[in-house]
Amino acid sequence: MSARAAQNVPFTAGIARLAAQNIRLTVLVCVALICGCFAAATMLQMRNDRAHALAQARMFENARAADIAAAAAVTLDRLAALGRGFADGGSAPGTADGIEGITVFDRSGLALTTLGESQALPPGAAAAGAPLVSAPGTLVFPYREKIVAVSFDPRVLVPPRLLARAALAGNGQVLLRDPAWRAGGTQIAVPGWPVTVRTSVDDDAALAAWTGSLPLYLFVILGPALAGAALATVFVREFERRARASEAIRSLRATRPVEARLLVRLAEAERRAAEDSRAKSEFIAHMSHELRTPLNAIIGFSEVIERGFYGAVGHAKYVEYAHDINEAGRNLHTKIGDILEFANVEAGRYPLQLARVNACAIASDCVNGQMGRAFSRRIALELGFADACDARADALGVHRVLSSLIDNALGYTPEGGRVRIDVREEEAAVVLRVIDNGQGFTRDEAALAGLPFKRFDRRGATTGSGLGLAIAMSLARRMGGALRLDGTPGGGSVAELRLPKA
Repeated sequence: MSARAAQNVPFTAGIARLAAQNIRLTVLVCVALICGCFAAATMLQMRNDRAHALAQARMFENARAADIAAAAAVTLDRLAALGRGFADGGSAPGTADGIEGITVFDRSGLALTTLGESQALPPGAAAAGAPLVSAPGTLVFPYREKIVAVSFDPRVLVPPRLLARAALAGNGQVLLRDPAWRAGGTQIAVPGWPVTVRTSVDDDAALAAWTGSLPLYLFVILGPALAGAALATVFVREFERRARASEAIRSLRATRPVEARLLVRLAEAERRAAEDSRAKSEFIAHMSHELRTPLNAIIGFSEVIERGFYGAVGHAKYVEYAHDINEAGRNLHTKIGDILEFANVEAGRYPLQLARVNACAIASDCVNGQMGRAFSRRIALELGFADACDARADALGVHRVLSSLIDNALGYTPEGGRVRIDVREEEAAVVLRVIDNGQGFTRDEAALAGLPFKRFDRRGATTGSGLGLAIAMSLARRMGGALRLDGTPGGGSVAELRLPKA
């Protein structure tokens, strides 16, 4: 191995190591280079196809110009023959031949014979030894010792179907032209006559097929690019997954036995903790029937005793105790219901079906359900919205969240207070706000609101289990929304539920 090759080996190895360490960047650069190659090849092909289309159009125009020149030569030969026949004393040609007049001059320029209107000899025609064609339509040529000048209609030179995008010029002047003709393009001389045929290429028609194939060129560029990006994403993820697994194995092999045992015990503890948490959630979720059935019996029998359905109890204290048992059973039933509902929500067993729901109708139903409680406490419960607002959420879930917020607002608002529910629609969300002028809460309390079993005791207010806000926030998150609380001590509070707009 030469010295130069030996020096290049560490450099190549360093490049390879750097590429392996930055696999995402390496794949991105490779995909960019591949896409660039496809784009360059496609652009070259597009350029060649465009040039080929224009070259074909020019070749077609050359052939058409040759046909026009041949037709013009035949017409000029015919006009010259008619002029020579008239100069020899033959019969006068008719107007159907396109001739407007013929004048025969001698070499000095003196008119000898005239057919139709007399015409002057163009300057220099007497001294010219070759035919001369000039605008608007004059053919002058020497014949024996004479000069013949033929005045003709230029439209007889070429059939109209051949004149598309073409023009005929003689003596530097345009004899005949098509309105669509443009200067430039192909130029061919008429055989035997000082007349040139000029045609222009119709670029739009020539490039019509090329323009129509542009989407195919884009597919040639974008198709491999998208396919390469997708395959690169799959390969990078698989490579990184295997690299992490290999790194973990190497790390475990390099770890000392004591540390390895600690890591194994830590992993086992994490697994057991996850299983315990899952078992706890499943246990609580499956305890609904076992806990609520005896509570329903306690509540029902105590209510029977309290109201004396089967006759008088016999002592007023029994009625009082039965009332206390009934109240305690109902409170315990509510708290257990909240716990079980929270467990179902956390375990993902709370059924949610996201669909288009009318947030205003749900808010109106919630307000109607709480109107009796608000009336009994002399609290003004108001609902305000402009138009129907449709959100993408679960109808029962929204009803559960909004009912919990209204219940909290009524519980922490003193008698004579005011609770308002506003529904409005923003650019990408539907916002439901519950506003009260109750006791509010501090900034620290707002930060802790929504944690399970977190309660804020207030004078004159009965607090629950501390799970209502936790359930509401969890349901809001599962529906793709958010629940935000704000307020000031003694200045009321605002609970805002934001849901995705349908």
